[in-house]
Amino acid sequence: MKSSTKIAAVVAVVIVAAGVVGYEVYSSTAPSSACAAMTPTQASPSQPADPAAGPLGAAAHSAISSSAPAHSLHPAATDGVIQVVAAENFWGSLMSQLGGNHTSVLSIVTDPNADPHEYQVNSSDAIAISNAQLVIVNGVGYDDWALQLIAADDNPNQVVLNVGTLNGVSVTGGIVTGNPHMWYNPVYVNNSVAAMYSDLVTIQPQSTSYFQANYAALNVSLGQLYGRAAEIRSQFAGTEVASTESIFVYLANYTHLDLVSPPAFMEAIAEGNDPPAQSVVQFQCQLESGKVSVLVYNEQTVTPITSNMKAIAAENNVTVVGVTETIQPPDVPFQVWMNAEYLQLENALNSKALGQ
Repeated sequence: MKSSTKIAAVVAVVIVAAGVVGYEVYSSTAPSSACAAMTPTQASPSQPADPAAGPLGAAAHSAISSSAPAHSLHPAATDGVIQVVAAENFWGSLMSQLGGNHTSVLSIVTDPNADPHEYQVNSSDAIAISNAQLVIVNGVGYDDWALQLIAADDNPNQVVLNVGTLNGVSVTGGIVTGNPHMWYNPVYVNNSVAAMYSDLVTIQPQSTSYFQANYAALNVSLGQLYGRAAEIRSQFAGTEVASTESIFVYLANYTHLDLVSPPAFMEAIAEGNDPPAQSVVQFQCQLESGKVSVLVYNEQTVTPITSNMKAIAAENNVTVVGVTETIQPPDVPFQVWMNAEYLQLENALNSKALGQ
């Protein structure tokens, strides 16, 4: 099995006016209420710098080429359709847009009503991965079942793109550097799209101009999406928000929203564990403090504790914004799904700011 390749000559990207959006580390600050007496556990790992040219500017791709690990080249494929398997549909959607009719993309985890962390692999998945020329996995403990299938098949002619490895995110990290929800990080999405493009060109170099056109179009579309993130940052930076789990950490950092939820609570829920009792009390106090504007609620990791927090938020005039881990509805592109969540978040923040 050979790793995902990164060619040096990355196509010149259409630089979109998405705005310069900074990316900072996560911090937890309890509001001055009953929770103020508690000392929140803070996580301050170092983060990759946001490219100076914005999430999709030329500087981003220059940084990717210079910092990515070395990769081996995959033998050139024929003019046939490239068989691609994506462990999750958010990466599959982006690959489909890049590969167009030169690829056949199968996304395995697609159900927006199920927790992807609990996905149970089947024989059809094993066959699909075995037959694929290119496999995209999220990594960081999110889809170990896919990595196990890849290892068992041990196909030396298969290209594997591990998004976690690409972006330097590890299961040994904390609330950010070990956070598997990388599709909520615009910088990581940008890096991953560049790697997907490079893999396609490496597998089928004779179709480079076709992939280049799709790559430029996708960058423009993503630039418009992340322009909305820039709007949220410019209008609401510093606003106190909460989240039931770590899925929202990356976007909160990117938009400079003040995510006050206890890291121990968010990590436990994301991992399917019961959060520490102190973190539950602290979270409840935060929601009751009158300072939290929005609660971001992961609709795919619902537990009695998160449902209770959702109810407490509603009782205290905290607007609840639902998000999902996989694309919903499953048949829309990544950008449409993500933009709908951005818009819901922006509207909720604006409503609170206006006192409605």
